[in-house]
Amino acid sequence: MMRRSPCVWLAAALLASGVSFFAQAAAPAISFDANADFLKTPNDVFLGPVGGVGANSKGQIFVYARAGHPYATLGDNRTFSHGGSRLFQFDQNGKFVRELGQDVYGFNAAIGLRVDPQDNVWAIDAAASQVIKFDTEGRVVLVLGRKPEAISVRPAAGPGGAGPAGGGGAPAAGRAAAGGGEAPAGGAGRGAPGAGTPGSSFGTPSDVAWDRAGNTYIADGIGTNNRIAKFDKDGRFLLHWGQTGSGPGQFNGAKAIAVDAQDNVYVADMGNKRIQIFDAQGTFKSEFGNVGTPRAMCITRGSTQYLYISHAGDEDGMDDAAIYKVQLDGKMVGKFGTAGKQPKEFGIVNSIDCRSENELLVGEMTNWRVQKLSLKR
Repeated sequence: MMRRSPCVWLAAALLASGVSFFAQAAAPAISFDANADFLKTPNDVFLGPVGGVGANSKGQIFVYARAGHPYATLGDNRTFSHGGSRLFQFDQNGKFVRELGQDVYGFNAAIGLRVDPQDNVWAIDAAASQVIKFDTEGRVVLVLGRKPEAISVRPAAGPGGAGPAGGGGAPAAGRAAAGGGEAPAGGAGRGAPGAGTPGSSFGTPSDVAWDRAGNTYIADGIGTNNRIAKFDKDGRFLLHWGQTGSGPGQFNGAKAIAVDAQDNVYVADMGNKRIQIFDAQGTFKSEFGNVGTPRAMCITRGSTQYLYISHAGDEDGMDDAAIYKVQLDGKMVGKFGTAGKQPKEFGIVNSIDCRSENELLVGEMTNWRVQKLSLKR
């Protein structure tokens, strides 16, 4: 009888488990340089945790950061919070130009920023649960989502210490968690956990992307919902899909989103450590892993597109971090960067701009900065 080598047995085991040889291979290192100090803010302005960074077609850079001084305004029966984040514009060389949206109602906790093909700037706010679109003049032209109108306070104890008579709790959170609506693609139905309600009743939106027709896709998956919501170019709700879970079309933290030239939708499913791919109607097509815990993602332009995906393997991003470059089918091109606080090191990369394939902007939450990365070919 012919004896099989250990390598043959290993290969057979991998094939039986459905894991490709490629997925097990170490990602090749990509050489790169970094400039961690190219943005020049005024002397009395500091970025703070960077929720999002992006560049427009002119090379101008926009940064949405938790750089404000939050405060609360007490109304007759509700409390509104303001001012926790600020939106800055810089020129191509990193020189400060202006601030946009000072004291905007929805600026509380920056979590994302994108610049669309028409150079409109979209700021995504976690605490306000809103996505705010600014035109090229800096004017607010579209708001998606509704800011919670009350903050939770400890209710008076009811009989037996079971809370207030007749129920209680945060009404906005309760409505968001209730689910409902038509059965979206991907398996979510009425009342499905984390499916969300139709429309722009977001849990905690975190990213936005667009297809060729100008339709808007919003990742709404790190709060009470685990879904993707789709709107037309005028902000009218079209459909949504997804729910909490680990199966195809389900999410455990739908954090980042990107759309390719064929209108395929890529979703970074952070908790399930994978990228899921859907068509424009939310029908599941495929998925791939081997990119760690995906937190931020962008897609390049041009005839051959690539995904850049940031990984943070611990809560603070100080022990395990990297950025992966992959083909659209999930095949690994390489990875670069490590965790840390020095240039070329990362601390929670929460946003990536890859308008140019080899010139990236990355915004970091725990290092309070934007780095400009130049990848070597």
